[in-house]
Amino acid sequence: MAVTLAIVVLALAAAGWATHAALRSFLIDRVDRDLASSQLPALASGDAPFGRGERFAAGFPVGTVVEVRAADGRVLRRAVARELTQDAAAADAVALPEDLPEGFSTVDIPEGGAGEYRVLVAGAAPAGPGAIPFGGSIVVGVPLDDVNETLGRLLLIEVAVGAATLAALAFLALWLVRLGLRPLDRIRETADAIAAGDLGRRVEDDDPRTEIGRLGRTLNGMLARIEELFEERRAAEERLRRFVADASHELQTPLTSVRGYAELFRRGASGRPEDLATAMRRIEAEAERMGVLVDDLLLLAHLDQRRPMARERVDLTALAVELAADAAVVEPDRPIEVRGGDPVVVEGDDVRLRQVVANLLGNARAHTPAGTPVTVTVARRGGEAVLEVADRGPGLAAEDAARVFERFFRADASRARASGGSGLGLSIVAAIAEAHGGRAEVDGAPGEGATFRVVLPLAPGEGAPPPGPSGGR
Repeated sequence: MAVTLAIVVLALAAAGWATHAALRSFLIDRVDRDLASSQLPALASGDAPFGRGERFAAGFPVGTVVEVRAADGRVLRRAVARELTQDAAAADAVALPEDLPEGFSTVDIPEGGAGEYRVLVAGAAPAGPGAIPFGGSIVVGVPLDDVNETLGRLLLIEVAVGAATLAALAFLALWLVRLGLRPLDRIRETADAIAAGDLGRRVEDDDPRTEIGRLGRTLNGMLARIEELFEERRAAEERLRRFVADASHELQTPLTSVRGYAELFRRGASGRPEDLATAMRRIEAEAERMGVLVDDLLLLAHLDQRRPMARERVDLTALAVELAADAAVVEPDRPIEVRGGDPVVVEGDDVRLRQVVANLLGNARAHTPAGTPVTVTVARRGGEAVLEVADRGPGLAAEDAARVFERFFRADASRARASGGSGLGLSIVAAIAEAHGGRAEVDGAPGEGATFRVVLPLAPGEGAPPPGPSGGR
């Protein structure tokens, strides 16, 4: 605001100076026109009433000086227009300078406080009595008191108007600045509330037509992103706590069994061959179970670190046929059908992709009644390879389907061993699919079965499937 006021002061000063100069020039030009049109011959010949009355016959103001000079500069005749009541000696004290250029000029006469005069020096040789000698001139000086008084009044008016303008502008600018900065106060209040922990607060002024509105909109976007990041961090911490708790729970049971059988051995089972064999068998089984769980955890940690995986061309169709045959051997009474006879080739880790298919088949066997049909479908869809494992079991509730790929999640909250494994199988499926640039999906509803789907990018060079019907196996 101070800078704006300084600029306005400079602008007013420049405008006042320009107006003052223009008016002075106009008034001087008018005096010059009066001098140029004056009756110089009459003044020079003495016909004019010198020294009496308020004005000369030419209509010049009081204080006008008329001199008739010879060629050598001598004053032949001189007259001063004065008021009737004015002292003649004081009026005659006004003396024009001797060295005056021909034409118009402005001189300052300090004697008697006469001030500025506009002077015209013109050569004249009028006929008749009192004629000017050859080479003489007539000098007429008109006081500029009226001009200077007019300019003085103009200066006072300009100063008064400028001061009033500056005062009004300062008041208006201060009011507008405070009004314009009021949204910033609200932004500050919002920032204080957010700093106090209210992450849901937002800036109300987000009108994109104003600078502060655009700032508010940008801040709202930033705050939304910060809140989202905080929520993601909170969710990640919650998942980590749940993961640690679940891992501890999964390891606690086999460790308790191992400690129990070790205590049994220490208390004398070593002397009873049957009890010793049972203890060693149970310790070995629990150790194997812990080993599988630790291997799964290490695999998930390996996948989380985005470590590079082996890359080779893998036929998902052949893989599905092979693992479906293995599952049929394990559970002969369960119908398992593989659909899709054409090769569907992806690029990835053969061992890990086998684990994906095995986990999906194992999940279907673990969570559906014995004899429930399972269908494995391998196909190309939209330039991607799609592997589906569908069953006709009890299906999934919507809240379970949303969390089915979370680690250690099981729809059966009792964690009974009879109802499933550790809850890492499907999370491993999702992690391996993501590591291969794909994704894992699930469809299902209570009583309608469930379909687990893994979508992977096709291997380079794999286009549309070859023509011809595809059959089942």
